[in-house]
Amino acid sequence: MGLLQNLVRGFVRGSDRMAEITSKMGPKSFYKGRGAKRTGYLTSNKKFVKVKEMVPEFVVPDLTGFKLRPYVSYKVPAVTEEKMTAEKLFQETAAPAIQKDIENGSFDPNNLEKYGFEPTQEGKLFQLYPKNYVQ
Repeated sequence: MGLLQNLVRGFVRGSDRMAEITSKMGPKSFYKGRGAKRTGYLTSNKKFVKVKEMVPEFVVPDLTGFKLRPYVSYKVPAVTEEKMTAEKLFQETAAPAIQKDIENGSFDPNNLEKYGFEPTQEGKLFQLYPKNYVQ
């Protein structure tokens, strides 16, 4: 193709001015970045001023003497657990205490707060009954 054909082709097709500019489209000095937060600000004469309070601080625990490794082998067999239901939760938390009190003869059906039952939802952040209860 000749030079004239390339020019005509460029004018006819046009350039994609609506696309987002990337570091590949700009000059060598252009670097857009990848969405990281700025740790300062630019002044009117394009000088960057770093602000100490804007620099992220990573808090990492001391893991000296920690025995576990950050690797899990693919040879480990898959573990599946049953879904947690209301009945299963009750059987694991409140049922043993109720069973024990029934055997001892000290079970009182009027004092269910002892086992975690809440008659009202007053004072709760998310009230389950009756406003948000699925009906």
